[in-house]
Amino acid sequence: MPTAKKSLAVELSAVIVSVTKNEPQVLVTPDQTLPSGPFGTQHRTLEQGLRAWVENQSHLRLGYVEQLYTFADKDRTFGTDGDDYRVISIGYLALMRPATESKDIPITTDWYKYFPWEDRRAGVPAITALILRGLTTWKNAATDTAKRREREERIAINFPKDPKQWNEELVLQRYELLWSANLLEESQRAPHKKGYTPVTIPSLAMAHDHRRILATGMARLRAKIKYRPVVFELLPERFTLLQLQGTVEALAGLRLHKQNFRRLVQTQGLVEETSSYQSTVTMGEARGRPAKLFAFRREVLRERAAVGTKLPRSG
Repeated sequence: MPTAKKSLAVELSAVIVSVTKNEPQVLVTPDQTLPSGPFGTQHRTLEQGLRAWVENQSHLRLGYVEQLYTFADKDRTFGTDGDDYRVISIGYLALMRPATESKDIPITTDWYKYFPWEDRRAGVPAITALILRGLTTWKNAATDTAKRREREERIAINFPKDPKQWNEELVLQRYELLWSANLLEESQRAPHKKGYTPVTIPSLAMAHDHRRILATGMARLRAKIKYRPVVFELLPERFTLLQLQGTVEALAGLRLHKQNFRRLVQTQGLVEETSSYQSTVTMGEARGRPAKLFAFRREVLRERAAVGTKLPRSG
């Protein structure tokens, strides 16, 4: 008997992040997918291919880009194309400066619409209580003591009772936990996920496994801002210290101690004052006092292995 022909496709997916008015934005298509396209053999490198099709599709010239991970699970497209078709996606993280007014700039979406439990700038979000109820039901449904204990430990690590023990970097682990507990729309429509559905956490879903790719990008960026100055890739060339802090808080989903943050940034030598002042007053700045504008000292990268903006939390 002839062997069934199997197909394999390689695509490049991009988590393209910007920050607008202190809200983290991600580029998403109308079909609720991340921008993605096939890898063209005419390109010398994967990154070159990514930059080319992003510019062709969205008119964006990407700046900072780094590879995230290779997503190759057999059911990542939920079996919609049959068992003989498999898509391998190579994910990238790209950072974009604030967009200027232009009809060519694509529409972005606040990433906390996909992960509302990750935004703790105003305290523990109300949705956490619903999540914990769903996770408790899932834990209690375990078939043996060892499995129940393992589930209890995962819940305690990812959603600790003490807010001070919250680890903002565990975005992917929390997503995987909610997926395992069948609390997300994506997990409920996956063909191999059967059984009870105690509750569906209200949040925007994404096609295929693209919310998992986004979670991976969020986790990478939250970790990276602590040891590399990548946050400056999201700011205009000149910015206030309030804008800098607001951008870091937006990415981390946490409020930071204002004085300690400014002291830390300045003692690290990452920024320098300019002779300019902000022409308009932004939220949080004292009225009538124009804010001093700063610039990132790019030469610091040549002077030493620069640390990022560590996060002195507020409270």
